[in-house]
Amino acid sequence: MGKYHFIAIGGIGMSGLAKYLLEDGHSVTGSDIQDSKYIDALRKLGAEVNIGHHEDNLSNDVDAIIVSTAIRASNPELIKAHELGLKIYHRSDLLKEIAESAQADGKCFIGFAGTHGKTTTSGMSAYVLDKANLEPAFVVGGIVPEISTNAQHKEGKFFTAELDESDGTLVKYHPDILVINNLEEDHLDFYKNGMDDIIKVFNQAIAQSKKVLINTDDKGCKLLSGNFITFGLNEANYTAKNIKTSSEGTVFDFYKENEKLAKIKIELTGKHNIYNTLAVASALMEAGVGVNEIKDYFAPFTGMGRRFQHACSLENNIQVYDDYAHHPTEIKAVLEAASTKFGKENLVAVFQPHRYTRLKGLWNEFKEAFTDAERIIVTDVYEASEDPIEGITGENFAKEINAEHYSGSIKSVAQQLLPTLKEGNIVVGLGAGTITALGKYLKENSLANRM
Repeated sequence: MGKYHFIAIGGIGMSGLAKYLLEDGHSVTGSDIQDSKYIDALRKLGAEVNIGHHEDNLSNDVDAIIVSTAIRASNPELIKAHELGLKIYHRSDLLKEIAESAQADGKCFIGFAGTHGKTTTSGMSAYVLDKANLEPAFVVGGIVPEISTNAQHKEGKFFTAELDESDGTLVKYHPDILVINNLEEDHLDFYKNGMDDIIKVFNQAIAQSKKVLINTDDKGCKLLSGNFITFGLNEANYTAKNIKTSSEGTVFDFYKENEKLAKIKIELTGKHNIYNTLAVASALMEAGVGVNEIKDYFAPFTGMGRRFQHACSLENNIQVYDDYAHHPTEIKAVLEAASTKFGKENLVAVFQPHRYTRLKGLWNEFKEAFTDAERIIVTDVYEASEDPIEGITGENFAKEINAEHYSGSIKSVAQQLLPTLKEGNIVVGLGAGTITALGKYLKENSLANRM
């Protein structure tokens, strides 16, 4: 068994990989700048984790150092690893190794990719397989409900993973089944030529996969090349028909060609979640799972952590939700679903732009993303290690869409927002950065005001 050291072990992706290794019998050490619930869980499994990055955290008996794209060359542990001549793995290299090991053990490797919905589809797949007692192994980018983890190592016939395209590392994998839900321009800091570069990466991934499922309704997917199995709401191998939506969820008939396979109910609302469910159901059919084994386990799936997750309740029936949406299409889908469920007149969107390059590259698309919210608040940009770009600010974006701009930390944003909320408001925090703490700070301020 190997020994692995993770630099920045506490993130949702890195902690999942570390957990998988621990359950597979490997030794894990790591470091991060602060403690987290993910680090606590790893320590309980036997990981040694130091807070703070320092060269002394590293021993020379480590088999590999695991880093993400966010780790800079100036990191003292990374510098020490180079000095010691240690093997350095990007986290995608480790996931590749894990997937290949799973395939060598006879597991079917199902990889979920695309611009939006990767975490939801990979997590839903893991959830459904687990509830069907098929003991899946998985590594995904969020906490799976009820299972309450982002990774597990089990001995069933399936290995499910979320495959990230943000830095081009998608091409490292060779899945038995690759699922592509949608494709749009994103991560323009890496994909300098926009959609042309994205299509090249996905076409290479397609060529390396045994089976490929695509959403045939999606414009981006139509640009791809290869032999595909299709899913969608129109002409496709797998379709959803007789769709009925209410505030309590969605019901549809699941078809393969002209044969009705099952009636599927989901608690989730929004058209995007019909596509997500179709993606998972179709992939599991192609993996050889019987529809009757799994059809009842879509309904209790409540969504992944940070996907329209209820954060807290405040006085006057004010509800606060947290969503990871940070791309215009994701934001539009979340607000459309929330508006359908709660009514536009109640909806307050609090948007924290994530990365200057994304806000600049998709400025016009972001302008059209908030039509289903009655009130819009824009915070300062969450830089995610990027340098500022002149003119690309939360304040300027707010002015352009006639929204409010709240400056400062999310704690400060919560302090400014709370007194302005009205009875029955539905507050939705949107973004991939510190906006996730909005509900926490709103609740703290609400309690403080009552004292």
